[in-house]
Amino acid sequence: MKIEDTKCQGVKLIHCFSSHDSRGGFTKIYHEPDYLAAGLDVRMRESYYSSSGRDVIRGMHFQLPPYDHAKIVHVIKGEVEDVVLDLRKNSQTYGKAFSFLLSGDDPKALYIPTGFAHGFKSMQDHTLMLYQVTSAYEQSSDTGILYDSFGYDWKTASPVVSDRDKSFMKFEEFESPF
Repeated sequence: MKIEDTKCQGVKLIHCFSSHDSRGGFTKIYHEPDYLAAGLDVRMRESYYSSSGRDVIRGMHFQLPPYDHAKIVHVIKGEVEDVVLDLRKNSQTYGKAFSFLLSGDDPKALYIPTGFAHGFKSMQDHTLMLYQVTSAYEQSSDTGILYDSFGYDWKTASPVVSDRDKSFMKFEEFESPF
């Protein structure tokens, strides 16, 4: 497993261990010694997955302190354009979005620290995304930023977005606690 820095401080691209043989494939997403060696002391509290069709946009999600969390995301099947938005007030990249192509055919994961909104656009039907997070879900802390309010071009004429995600506040209205 190789863990590398990205253009956005704190966000890491994880090249997962993967092997294939006549039976199929095996991919390791999380290996604590490798994470610790990369300076990532994370303990996962929940894991879940989503299934999405083409042009589904999910996001931009996060939890507010004290229930904020770091996140590891990985595509099991399909392909996504994964997007993170820096909400850390003192960061050099505050308010900037960064995107990463994640695919079930390429064993990579993304580590997203606290202080980021996260979302993605599914590039294929039947895309399966796995999430691991460092805190349990807390409804009173769960929120997001409106997906089209921070200048990111999702490159789709007909996005499929939930009513919940459409109800989030615009980026310019958000008072960041991070």
